[in-house]
Amino acid sequence: MTTTTLAKPVRARTTPTVHTERTFSRTRRAVPQSRRFVREAITDCVPDDRAQDILVCTSELATNALQHTPLGRMFRLCVTVTPDALRLEVHDASDRTPQVREATEDEDRGRGLLLVATLADDWGTSWRDGPGKIVWAAFRLAAVGKPS
Repeated sequence: MTTTTLAKPVRARTTPTVHTERTFSRTRRAVPQSRRFVREAITDCVPDDRAQDILVCTSELATNALQHTPLGRMFRLCVTVTPDALRLEVHDASDRTPQVREATEDEDRGRGLLLVATLADDWGTSWRDGPGKIVWAAFRLAAVGKPS
């Protein structure tokens, strides 16, 4: 009788990707709801130091979408996480191209995209099917467990 020894099964190395999206109504509640949505999506897969940057950018991009989306329209927030990166997208129905601007000291608004440009590793806009655009921010993530 021949005995065959089987090797222990080896877990396949896969690249887990988390992709989630949600549509929000054009209301004031949309900004905290957006933050909560993103926080839940990134828990356990994004380091804490990056999570705070991502949540600030979420607030800023959701606020811009809220301000510039026409009445009666909604905006969509998409989060895609891979082991090395996160991409945050806000799809809105406005055709206005966002621009970083420097607000004066006495202005209480106008700094949102400056914050996004500072905190994200990259950001930009893309056109989409249908009316409006996508404003996105990308974040590099240090792989958990890898030495720096």
